[in-house]
Amino acid sequence: MDMVFLSRLQFASTTIFHFFFVPISIGLVFMIAIMETMYVRSGNEEYKRMAKFWGKLFLINFVIGIVTGILQEFQFGMNWSNYSRFVGDVFGAPLAIEALLAFFLESTFIGLWIFGWDRLSKKVHLACIWLTSFGTIMSAFFILVANSFMQHPVGYEINNGRAEMNDFLALLTNGQALVEIPHTVLGALATGAFLVTGISAIKLLKKQDVSFFKKSFQIGITVALISTFLTMVAGHAQAQYLVETQPMKMAASEGLWEHSDDPASWTVSAFINVDKKENSGEIKIPYLLSILSYNTLDGSVKGMNELQAEYEQKYGEGNYIPPVKTTFWSFRIMVVAGVAMFVLGIYGVFLAWKRKLVTKPNKWFYRFMVAGISLPFIANTSGWIMTEIGRQPWTVFGLMQTADSISPSVSAGQVLFSIITFCTVYAILAVIMIFLYVKVIKKGPYKMDAEEQKINNDPFAKEGFHV
Repeated sequence: MDMVFLSRLQFASTTIFHFFFVPISIGLVFMIAIMETMYVRSGNEEYKRMAKFWGKLFLINFVIGIVTGILQEFQFGMNWSNYSRFVGDVFGAPLAIEALLAFFLESTFIGLWIFGWDRLSKKVHLACIWLTSFGTIMSAFFILVANSFMQHPVGYEINNGRAEMNDFLALLTNGQALVEIPHTVLGALATGAFLVTGISAIKLLKKQDVSFFKKSFQIGITVALISTFLTMVAGHAQAQYLVETQPMKMAASEGLWEHSDDPASWTVSAFINVDKKENSGEIKIPYLLSILSYNTLDGSVKGMNELQAEYEQKYGEGNYIPPVKTTFWSFRIMVVAGVAMFVLGIYGVFLAWKRKLVTKPNKWFYRFMVAGISLPFIANTSGWIMTEIGRQPWTVFGLMQTADSISPSVSAGQVLFSIITFCTVYAILAVIMIFLYVKVIKKGPYKMDAEEQKINNDPFAKEGFHV
């Protein structure tokens, strides 16, 4: 049992599982804020009912997401003590702000939003949900600022073998953060939107609460299309930034061993032989890699062999080529999922614009939308795999390697035990979340309203005695 591999496996499992919940929180609360805004502007009670119904799902996700985040932070201190010691002074500021400012902001205002219905004025209550949405985005912002330091270290100095922050503004304006944050946040908005459209599609297929879920679908598909398109634009900017700051990751994501031709072609698929450092059966699109890298029809990209020689000269002997197959295919999985989301978004908006969502229902389209719930999760996960795997062998690019980042006092057996324990907890949380989601969705908005009204009419409930 290799200690580095097990530690990386645990980091991957905790991070991937936690990141199922983060984009839902960011995207779903944004959708709820839009729905409640429409309620305040129009006075239509159905929009209020929509905000409450989707708010139930958001709250379930929010609570479970907190638990998964705690487990993720725990494994940092347990498995990556050398890494934590090295970057602690840099990471401390953004993570502390995330916890003390952003997280408390969203937690405070989500509490006011939950208990403020019919107690606060409409506009104040609306402000609470928008501030909650702002808080989720700010949480993502400061977390991604910390992650961006791992990709492109700035604003630091090395003192006593540790990276110490000497320029907080440089950390906040890191070029990596400026391209990574929009791509991640917009992808999260698409995740929430596709969740709303997918669940609405289930109800429309069953012809249940048609008016309610038709409106939900219309809002969701509009946000889905816009956010997916902007995510692709932001991802393009991020890829261009990689050419400058992490050319090895870019070369690995293209399976490019030697210096490319000029103009450079984009490889759609290939059989990659890592041992021989060559590809076969390549399918390429001419000019596309030059366009993706430089926004021009010409321009070449360095290959991994050339960059390996440069890195050996700069950093010393070692293997600086990341796992090529994983980096190559995770990037393409992300692209395919993103294109599928965009196509579904275009067709859905077309149906909504033509007012054919119900009058001329397309059952196959609704079924695709139900399956489409998974697409943002596939895109998010594969994108993060490409981002983190493509940086190997570095934990902090150019400063600290993964093999030097693990805890020296933790055994492989202990890590394996913790992986099994964490995965068991995650499985339990997944079952709980699915059970609660299904329960809320089956109940629907109107039955939920009836139960809430019953509680409100209960004199014991009014006095706080209702169980």
